[in-house]
Amino acid sequence: MKRLLATALALSAFCAPVLAQPDLEPNSYAAMGCMKLRECTRGVTELTSVAQLNEYFDTTEFNLYKTEIDRMLVSLNKAGVKVFVAEPDNFPRTHRGTYYTDTNMFFLNAGYVYNAEVFMKVFRHEGWHAAQDCMAGSIDNSMIAVIHNDELIPQPYKLDAEIRYGMMQPGAIPWEQEAIWAGHVPDMTADALDSCSAKTMWTDYTPTPMTAEWLTENGYIQY
Repeated sequence: MKRLLATALALSAFCAPVLAQPDLEPNSYAAMGCMKLRECTRGVTELTSVAQLNEYFDTTEFNLYKTEIDRMLVSLNKAGVKVFVAEPDNFPRTHRGTYYTDTNMFFLNAGYVYNAEVFMKVFRHEGWHAAQDCMAGSIDNSMIAVIHNDELIPQPYKLDAEIRYGMMQPGAIPWEQEAIWAGHVPDMTADALDSCSAKTMWTDYTPTPMTAEWLTENGYIQY
């Protein structure tokens, strides 16, 4: 009897149906949410190296940024953040990339980032959001905090954030304006991610007064 039960269990496991990927409208928030939950994996590739990136887009132009990309990938991996490149159907049409503080993953839209220069702007931008996540106590919570005081951010990036987010998401501007800035500055995000992975965020970057108050109240730092 035991042998029969064992055989039956083995056969049932072997014959278990493969779950189909949900059939969702492409270029929708539902599709992006499904990708976030890793229930939709078609056309979604985890990024681990520049060589893989060159192969994915059939080019060698990403080698121009190899040092910076590798540095960021190493720090992100140490911090516990995963990076994915995904086909455009997985994103609403205007989304170039997105970072999730609750899952510590970010996704880059292959329909935009096939160009190495554009890739770097989006990669740095979303990587900066990961650093902001780190600033807010821990990469393991779902909080996010600005890294720089508002007066340090160059005016052109403030205006860019106002244009992009002022109508639909004005509350996101404080976080987005510095991410836009970081997207344009080589190694700015890499430096912040180094601090994140080394757990020296609050010594390398002085928290803003509001962030410092929150970190103190929640037991992350002592003043």
